[in-house]
Amino acid sequence: MASLRDQLGGLVYSTESGRHCPDCGEVLDACCCHEQAEAERVATLDGVVRIRRETSGRKGKGVTTISGIPLVEKELKQLAKKLKQRCGTGGAVKDGIVEIQGDHRETLKIALEAEGYKVKLAGG
Repeated sequence: MASLRDQLGGLVYSTESGRHCPDCGEVLDACCCHEQAEAERVATLDGVVRIRRETSGRKGKGVTTISGIPLVEKELKQLAKKLKQRCGTGGAVKDGIVEIQGDHRETLKIALEAEGYKVKLAGG
């Protein structure tokens, strides 16, 4: 086990360069940890977009979730905006998963297939 001095020895703030990333130690403006994590997430996808309806943890309200879209976060938010407009509802993007309020599985399947994605309806 590392000593307390070793555990607390990392640079957190410097008046010379400002705040530093706790993971890589770079200045926050030059840190690329988020981009690397996003690239790893996209690289591990199998190319199949899965659409499912979920109600768990949402007080009985139905939400359609779309996972497996091989896009980085900025492009994913743009696609989510188009899909929300197509369905006429709200939604969000959380951890690479697009959530659309309500049950719009068929509409979303048609829209994503038109965009060129291979789509599967998953779950109930």
